[in-house]
Amino acid sequence: MKVWLSESDTEALLDAAGNTEQRIAFALGVRCGLRSHEILEVTPDDVVPTDAGRMLIVEHGKGDKYRETPIPSDLVRQIEAVDDMRDESSDTPVISVTTTQSLRNWIQSTRERLAEQTDDDRWNHLSLHDLRRTWATALGSKEVDPLIICQWGGWNDLETFLEHYKGAYSPEAQRRGRNKVGWL
Repeated sequence: MKVWLSESDTEALLDAAGNTEQRIAFALGVRCGLRSHEILEVTPDDVVPTDAGRMLIVEHGKGDKYRETPIPSDLVRQIEAVDDMRDESSDTPVISVTTTQSLRNWIQSTRERLAEQTDDDRWNHLSLHDLRRTWATALGSKEVDPLIICQWGGWNDLETFLEHYKGAYSPEAQRRGRNKVGWL
């Protein structure tokens, strides 16, 4: 089952993370569009200033493809804080776990906790890959050009992106659309 989170759901997920490391991992998925294996490889050195703003370098994306994707300032600050607190080099991954199974365990425990707290069974269907879907759809809802989303997300073609990742528009985007049509 594919899941797309609303902005309030996204905030609830990030707030429910078990610790800072889990929050960073979830944010890398839902705020930067990273795949599970890409989350495991992020280092502080991968955050770079560019003419387009701060970007996160994904050195080895799917198919070993290089790409750059925007990273929110608050996530940059969290990564920098973690880097400042440890003795390791800034080319060491931010996330200490080394397997995607560990990430799946984190999301499972968090979604179970959210399902219980909110009495909403929909949380039980959330996967790490749904964070990437949510990211892509959130960008589309804010009218980011789909070709830019494809570039940031590392999709080869628009068709794949639209078929597998583009979800329902947010209520805000739907309201904007309705407001463009006088008879709605």
